[in-house]
Amino acid sequence: MTATAVLTARALLLDMDGTLVNSDASVQRVWLRWAERHGLDGDEVMKVVHGRQGYASMALLLPGRPMEQNHADNARMLAEETADTEGVVAIPGAPEFLASLRGLPHALVTSADVALSTARMAAAGLELPAVRVTAESVGRASPTPRAS
Repeated sequence: MTATAVLTARALLLDMDGTLVNSDASVQRVWLRWAERHGLDGDEVMKVVHGRQGYASMALLLPGRPMEQNHADNARMLAEETADTEGVVAIPGAPEFLASLRGLPHALVTSADVALSTARMAAAGLELPAVRVTAESVGRASPTPRAS
């Protein structure tokens, strides 16, 4: 017999990458090119980049590098990732799950910016929730975000 959990909530906060959207192919292409340009091991870079903003990953991977360079590289990479939607697909069941939430309070909460979240959700054929909390919405990135 399978137990059924009953959850009580006022709203749902939904992550995008890995929860609603599989963008691994795009992320890997962009970050492996970046790793190669900087003489870094691509496999090691990929262990760091998921779930955080690009400039924060760069700061971890190149600790002595000026943060201004990380922000400039991050802007270029966001543009690359936004344009590169080949292989970006919905996680199985995501379209049906989102459809089941119509009329219920929910938000997309992601470390991606508005342009990237819009591009990935569209590439995956998913409807954007009316409320989004994106990179522009927080003053500090994961794992310790706070509203700006």
